[in-house]
Amino acid sequence: MKVLSIALAGAVLALSGAAAQAEVRFGIMNESYQPFFAKDASGKWEGWEIDMMDAVCAEMHESCSIVEMSWDGLIPALQAKKFDVIWSSMSITDERSKTIDFTDKYYNTPSKLIGPKEGKTGAGPDDVAGTTIGIQVSTVQSEYYKKYFAEKASEKTYQTLDEALQDLAAGRVDYVFADSMPLAEFLKSDFGKDCCEDRGDVANDPAILGYGVAGGLRKGEDDLREKLNKAIAAVRASGKYAEISKKYFDFDPYGN
Repeated sequence: MKVLSIALAGAVLALSGAAAQAEVRFGIMNESYQPFFAKDASGKWEGWEIDMMDAVCAEMHESCSIVEMSWDGLIPALQAKKFDVIWSSMSITDERSKTIDFTDKYYNTPSKLIGPKEGKTGAGPDDVAGTTIGIQVSTVQSEYYKKYFAEKASEKTYQTLDEALQDLAAGRVDYVFADSMPLAEFLKSDFGKDCCEDRGDVANDPAILGYGVAGGLRKGEDDLREKLNKAIAAVRASGKYAEISKKYFDFDPYGN
């Protein structure tokens, strides 16, 4: 009996150790999306969303890792269990919520248009009439285009935002339509500030543009969602959220 008890105790310890060593795998788009995430010269991920991930993981007392994936492959890879949570500036939308669940939001910023310098100001349907708009595939901006701009302007789609911005600078499209923050980063860069400028935020439509950015999870992962929600709230309440944000922004990115 003593030998059996020792064996059982060892098995329990082994299982406890395995549970303690379990990690949460965060799926991130495999391209630069500054200021939210990008790789430094050594290949290490950095940025606001990476710092937020680290703070959330510390609150959960979990080991975390990053899995890289193309933007349009993130939801299929999540469903295939290649990672546990999408953490890649993905907006909560009604359409996506049919397929995956979301945590509470952790930031919310508007969408906007940028175009060449000395172009027409304005971001409404009549302002873009007769133009070509560059948009990354599988984004909320692509859905917004279909509802508001399709009858007025042409769409040119790209696998990455960087490709769209390169074409804008080269004059191959008239606008790029995306989230305001990576576009603002582009306009501050040596490349962007010489060629392009802000054309304004589009009129908000939360049903399409979403209700904020959050972590995406497989349906039914309620325990993990609850842990993430508590950690996001704790990071914000503790002041860590503001501390992280001040490194990148002069405003609170949590939004409305």
